[in-house]
Amino acid sequence: MLTQQVFTVTEVNRHVRQLLENDQILRDIWVRGEISNFKHHTSGHMYFTLKDDGSALRCVMFRRQNSRLLFQPENGMKVLARGYVSLYERDGLYQLYVQELRADGLGDLHLAFEQLKKKLEAEGLFDSARKRAIPVLPSKIGIVTSTTGAALRDIISVITRRFPNVELIIAPALVQGEEAPAEIAAAIELLNRHGEAEVIIVGRGGGSLEELWAFNTEPVARAIYASRIPVISAVGHQTDFTIADFVADCRAPTPSAAAEMVVPVKEEIRRNLNASFERLRQALQRKLEWGRNRLENLQGRPVMQRPETLLNEARQAVDLWEKELHRQMELRLGERVQVLQRLAGQLNSLSPLAVLERGYAFCREVDSGKIINNSDQVEVGGLVEVTLRRGVLHCRVEEKKEDLHWQK
Repeated sequence: MLTQQVFTVTEVNRHVRQLLENDQILRDIWVRGEISNFKHHTSGHMYFTLKDDGSALRCVMFRRQNSRLLFQPENGMKVLARGYVSLYERDGLYQLYVQELRADGLGDLHLAFEQLKKKLEAEGLFDSARKRAIPVLPSKIGIVTSTTGAALRDIISVITRRFPNVELIIAPALVQGEEAPAEIAAAIELLNRHGEAEVIIVGRGGGSLEELWAFNTEPVARAIYASRIPVISAVGHQTDFTIADFVADCRAPTPSAAAEMVVPVKEEIRRNLNASFERLRQALQRKLEWGRNRLENLQGRPVMQRPETLLNEARQAVDLWEKELHRQMELRLGERVQVLQRLAGQLNSLSPLAVLERGYAFCREVDSGKIINNSDQVEVGGLVEVTLRRGVLHCRVEEKKEDLHWQK
């Protein structure tokens, strides 16, 4: 019999778990390592392994904790993980329960920026071919920004100074903080539903990367991409670049620059119109002067003073052309008649009728109509038909003579 206490597997695992969770170091610890075997489960929980050159540590990050991540963990990524070490009793496996995860080296925000930029660029959201032109002189301008920020005051000041007739449609939104991305996206969608703005300025004044972060988020980027109205991104200072800048139809370095970009100076337009009108007036004046001189030159020509002279000359020319046409027709007709007569003579010389004219005749069988040119073709007593120059004879053969030789 064993005198020592015997534990069940569950009791052992529970005891080890309590030891781990009560350890002052392991209850709140930072671990540096490289992610491998990463899996984002449909439940929302993340499971992965942290490893270095010598060991590996199983990790889990539940949905509530990973929902606050700014970047997407990936295999091969070097990270810093904070959490506590405990034991999963059912399998007897100890693991790190991650409460916080940071990129090791680049920083969370920079890493999240690069990841989202790469993703959206691959989807074509930055494609320059889809970017639309900004209207030259919009009558209504939509503005998405905070109503309490300096950006709105700057935009209103610049636009009213340059072109006071333009109507401004303001869609207020928070421009920093956790609620800012959703509000900015909703404001852009609202202006599109409203449908009267011809261009939208989305922006805010300068700030740190954290303060500008709302404009580096996916909801804002997709709202700009989906907008039917051209969008100008005007975030921060001249050196600040955001995801919104890459997606927008146009980027302005500052909100004030966006206002200058979207409307011209009214007085400049008036001066340009006056200058264009004057150039047009002078051009028309030169054209009229040239036409007047041209008309005077034409009026001074003899033909314009006595137009009947030109008409009489034309009539004479027509008469001459008519006579020449008749002469040429008669000449061509005479030549054709001579050719026809020559051909007719040649044809007549070859005609059998011409032979008959000279006293000859030709003989044919009565029944078959075949020409007889040899006495062997008929028999004595046979009937033949003899064609003369005038008339036909029906004859009976009384006698045949063979080998008749013609002599001179």
